[in-house]
Amino acid sequence: MKKILLMGNPNVGKSVFFNRLTGANVIESNYPGTTVDYTKGYIKVINEDFEIIDVPGTFSLEPKDKAEEIAIKMLEEEKGALVICVVDASKIERGLYLALEIIERGYPVVLALNMWDVAEDKNMQIDIEKLKNILNIPVVPTIAISGKGFKEVVLSIKKAASVGLNEIMERVGEIK
Repeated sequence: MKKILLMGNPNVGKSVFFNRLTGANVIESNYPGTTVDYTKGYIKVINEDFEIIDVPGTFSLEPKDKAEEIAIKMLEEEKGALVICVVDASKIERGLYLALEIIERGYPVVLALNMWDVAEDKNMQIDIEKLKNILNIPVVPTIAISGKGFKEVVLSIKKAASVGLNEIMERVGEIK
């Protein structure tokens, strides 16, 4: 069975995202590093079963605490996994750092810009199409609490393609 790792910074709504995708119940907390134990769930996408693992929150792939060590170890152990990188859309720069590190390691990634409503409330302008073109991965605005964007996330799971950082940097250079 193929695996999906649900990764992101602490407090970006990963547990709510996980619950929405799988229908499972996990304890949701606002304290960084509290999801040290991971949770598994399952989802069927176009007649294919996937195991989804809610990975502890991490800011980067260079661990600074036990939860981040576990997150990185889980990523390294699942070389063939797809990663849904959940980012707080209102703090996009912080989350993109982790997403780029994961992409650089060669994992197929779907970028979920969660808390899209918060970014809109702050009048943030995020160009989804430009992000898709630069990163060459699916980028989906989501609101985990309401389920907005989840159909597109599920459809993007099969479409996610692996892309290297060099290709991304070339595309960034083309925008200037």
